[in-house]
Amino acid sequence: MRIAIIGCGQLSRMLALAGIPAGVEFSFIHDDRQQNRDCVEGLGLIEFAPLKKEVNGKLAYDAEEIKALYNALGQPDCVTVEKEQVDLELVQALAPLCAIYPSVAAIEACQHRGKEKALLTRLDIPTSDYFYNSSAVEAIKTLGLPAMVKSCTEGYDGKNQWLLKSEADAVEFDALNIDDYIIEAFVNFDKEVSQISVRAKDGQIKHYPLTDNVHVKGMLTQSLAPAQNMTESQVSTAQAYMEKLLNEVDYVGVMAMECFVIGDKLKINELAPRVHNSGHWTQSGSATCQFENHIRALANFSLGCTAQISVAGMLNLVGVERPAFERIAENAKLHWYNKTVKPNRKLGHINFVANDHQTVSEQMNKFS
Repeated sequence: MRIAIIGCGQLSRMLALAGIPAGVEFSFIHDDRQQNRDCVEGLGLIEFAPLKKEVNGKLAYDAEEIKALYNALGQPDCVTVEKEQVDLELVQALAPLCAIYPSVAAIEACQHRGKEKALLTRLDIPTSDYFYNSSAVEAIKTLGLPAMVKSCTEGYDGKNQWLLKSEADAVEFDALNIDDYIIEAFVNFDKEVSQISVRAKDGQIKHYPLTDNVHVKGMLTQSLAPAQNMTESQVSTAQAYMEKLLNEVDYVGVMAMECFVIGDKLKINELAPRVHNSGHWTQSGSATCQFENHIRALANFSLGCTAQISVAGMLNLVGVERPAFERIAENAKLHWYNKTVKPNRKLGHINFVANDHQTVSEQMNKFS
C-alpha cells in the first residue's frame, strides 16, 4: 500500500509516522504553496508538482506530466491532502490515475468558505448568518455590528480576516476592493470545541470526544479533551452534524468540525477535510490516534478504537526554539516538526496526559 500526500508539512510527517509501522509506504507532493520540506525529509520520495501549461488557450496540467508525476511517486494507491488549500486542478488531474481521499468534492467544499457555508446551509446545520462577496456597508445593515470578514481561501490561523466594529470599518473594507470573501455575523460564544471523526470506505464512522480549544489572535494554542461541561445532547448533536456531512460527500478519512458553544446549542464555525491540530492530543490520549485512523480509512483497514484512555491536552509550540528535554514532564511527549524557526510559526507541540483536567491544564499553562 502506497499513499501520496499533497504537502510536506507536519501533518504529512505525522501521517507517515503513523502509517509506516503498519507497512504503508509514502511519497509526498511538494507544491508551490509550501516551501518547507524539512518535515518529511527521509520519510519518502519528494517531487515537485508539474507546472501548469497553456492548453487550448487555458492554463492546465499536461496529462503526460501528470502521469510522469504519478510514476515518480511510486504509483500510489491513493492521494490524500494535509491541508484544504491545495491546487484543486492538480487533485482533479490525478483522479483518473488513483483514488482521491477525501473526495475532490469534499476538498472543494471545504477549501472555500462560501461553498462550505452553502453546504452547511443545504444540510440544515447551523452556522452564522453571512453574505458572500457583498458590500460590507450593505451586509452590516442585516448582520449588525460587530461583523467578521473572512477570505474564502488562504485564511487560517487568523490570517486574512477583518473585524468590523463600526460603519467606518465597513466603508474602509469596501475600499480595499478585495475579491472572494464572506461577511459573517459576529458570534458571542461561550467557548469553542472541535469534533474529530473518521469515516471508512464502507461508511462506518467513529468519533473522538469533543475537545476544548483555546485560541490567541486566531491561532490554536491549547486543546484539552474531553471537553468539559458538555451535555449528552450537545455531544450527540455534534456527532449527528458530522455524520450528515461525512455521508453527504461520501467522505473517506478524518474530518474536523470546529463548533461555537452558545448556551446549550452548537453553531459550526468551519470544517477541515483532514487531520487537525486540535486532534493532536489523540497521539497520547486515545487508543488510536487521528493520524493512524486516517491511514486505516485510506488503506481500507478496519478503523481503530477512538476511546479516550486518559485526560489529554495539547500545547502548540509557536515561534520558539526546541525545548530542552529536561523541561518535558514524565507525563508529556514532545513532537518537534524539524522546521526552520520563525515568528508565529507552529514548530511543534507537546501532549500531556493525566487523571484529571486540572493537572493537564496547569501543566500546559506552566510550560507556556
